[in-house]
Amino acid sequence: MGSKLSGPAGQGGKTIQQNADINVTPFVDIMLVLLIIFMVAAPLATVSIKLDLPPAIPSETNEKPKEPVYVTIQESGSIYIAEKETSVATLPADVCAAQNVTTDCREERVFVRAQPEVKYNQFMEVMNKLQENGFYKVGLLNEDIE
Repeated sequence: MGSKLSGPAGQGGKTIQQNADINVTPFVDIMLVLLIIFMVAAPLATVSIKLDLPPAIPSETNEKPKEPVYVTIQESGSIYIAEKETSVATLPADVCAAQNVTTDCREERVFVRAQPEVKYNQFMEVMNKLQENGFYKVGLLNEDIE
């Protein structure tokens, strides 16, 4: 009897069509369980700290904050305070003179800005001179100087 097998043994000549569909039911079940776990765990993970902050009260005085002193370093190495030229040696005295304050001039703000072409050692020389003389409220500005 010459039966012809075209599929795996025992199929009796029937061809088997492969099923390429993925069964997503277990995947959906796991996702729903994880969703429930995270929904329950999320409120427990947030920690709240009670802060007793004072109320924000505007200041009684209407005085404007003092304008800071701007120290500008140019590419040529020259240093300016506003439009007045200065040097590294006289920088602390000139910064104090430009502030026009009766109290300690080292407590006032000083902003340092430099042209992009200024060398790092020129910039740090000015910063070190200010720090050596007690100017610790120094801000750095990154803006175009024209």
